[in-house]
Amino acid sequence: MTTRHAQQYVASEWAFVSGIPYEDPFNDVTIDVIVTHEGGDTWRVPTFWAGGHEWRVRFAPPQLGAYRYETVCSDPDNPDLHGMEGELIAEANAESNPLLLHGPLRVSDDRTHLVHADGEPFLWLGDTWWLGLTARLSWPDDFRRLTADRVAKGFSVIQIVAGLYPDMPAFDPRGRNEAGHPWEARYQRINPAYFDMTDLRIQWLVREGLVPCIVGCWGFHLPWLGIERMQQHWRNLVARYGAYPVIWCLAGEGNMPYYLSETPRDDRLQLVSEWSELASFLREIDPYGHPVTIHPSSGATSRDLVTDEWMVDLDMLQTGHGGYDSIRGTIETIERAVTAEPRMPVIQGEVCYEGIMGGSHEDIQRFMFWSNMLSGAVGYTYGANGLWQANIEHDAFGASPHGAAWGDLPWDQAYQLPGSRQIGLGKQLLESYAWHAFEPHPEWVTPHAGPDDYRQPYAAGIPGKVRVVYLPRPITAWREPVYIQLLEPDVAYTALYFDPLDGTEYPLGTIPRRESFRLPLPPIMHDWVLVLERSE
Repeated sequence: MTTRHAQQYVASEWAFVSGIPYEDPFNDVTIDVIVTHEGGDTWRVPTFWAGGHEWRVRFAPPQLGAYRYETVCSDPDNPDLHGMEGELIAEANAESNPLLLHGPLRVSDDRTHLVHADGEPFLWLGDTWWLGLTARLSWPDDFRRLTADRVAKGFSVIQIVAGLYPDMPAFDPRGRNEAGHPWEARYQRINPAYFDMTDLRIQWLVREGLVPCIVGCWGFHLPWLGIERMQQHWRNLVARYGAYPVIWCLAGEGNMPYYLSETPRDDRLQLVSEWSELASFLREIDPYGHPVTIHPSSGATSRDLVTDEWMVDLDMLQTGHGGYDSIRGTIETIERAVTAEPRMPVIQGEVCYEGIMGGSHEDIQRFMFWSNMLSGAVGYTYGANGLWQANIEHDAFGASPHGAAWGDLPWDQAYQLPGSRQIGLGKQLLESYAWHAFEPHPEWVTPHAGPDDYRQPYAAGIPGKVRVVYLPRPITAWREPVYIQLLEPDVAYTALYFDPLDGTEYPLGTIPRRESFRLPLPPIMHDWVLVLERSE
């Protein structure tokens, strides 16, 4: 019996090779590995077809101690693949990488936010690399350069599509990586070499401390593959990447028909039904129970795309790309999601990519981040137009099937747009406090945002401990004054202004112990963040 050694939460990999040839190994054979801990817990781990007559398994031990494993093959007469036994010893890891030190992500016990396996809170600051697994973002140089920039700015999640992309028809050359397309023609079988190149990128994100939010495909690919092939697609993804600290996103714009569909209404109904079926399948085959979500079309939430809300763990939103015109719909959608039952973490998954349609510049990026996070969202995903589609200088992505192009700014300029740094500074400030315990408190500031004007201030925090207020409009001598109110008479607060453009802090000293006070003029006329922190 083979004995293997591994570290807790770290992927270990080994292979099974068949001496019996198969005419179509991918379609003819499936293998699971039953892994049993000495304490009795069991995991059924799918393998992936690695090409030829080889299947591989990846397993990240959730617990310390000894495990035994045994293979279960759909061909029980193959002694190379069925009934193979072994032992694995899992030891504590010595990783400084928080993803591997604290373990993969799960929903908190109170279902309000994400935490690591050990309970450490996780603040989702995502970036949008829809085409990041294609050759348009080359490996290793371009991919590593972009990763380093996002790590330096404080991002924690990368939303990335696993092979079946948006804004293009099936088998479009723009969807290739260095090894071709993810599926052979007519979806006969997967292309293992494509996913070998994907491995390098996903493993690099994890190594650098970024959580891959793996989007299985864009929603309109489902009718083209059909349920059975899409299940094979997802089984391959779970087998290859389930051993890493990932988030599963069933599809991008899961209820969106293909751009040129002649039956869009019927397509939407079919997509909701079939993605619900795929959600159940994914939960059944994922041995780790990674959080599941689905990315919706504009104005919807994940709950709207499944027939049973319990099929998703995270309520992801998409709320439009209209700049200031998207504010009302964005805030109203967040408020609806935050108060919906059953409760689940709310993640802003797509809104107002920086630079899209010539607008949504860094002022909109700051507004959307702060207004969303102080309205109850516990995660926010940024996007830069030009980066999401991986534009290359002199080789822009070009037109979508609807006939128009979103923009031609090259990705290596788009990733340097100022909004990405500014929302990274916002995350850094929130992580200075128990952000996961924040709740919206619009009554703490007057005037405050509401249906009459969503560009008024936003407030959230923990009563008696900390208050964070976003002030979208400049406070000036000639505008309506802003008051902080309903202060606890027995609490002394110190205050500061935080500059959301560059992170500079301007202390305001101790706030007098009275019910309300008028905010003084900030040093410069633009949007600001006010922080009140208990001083005793």
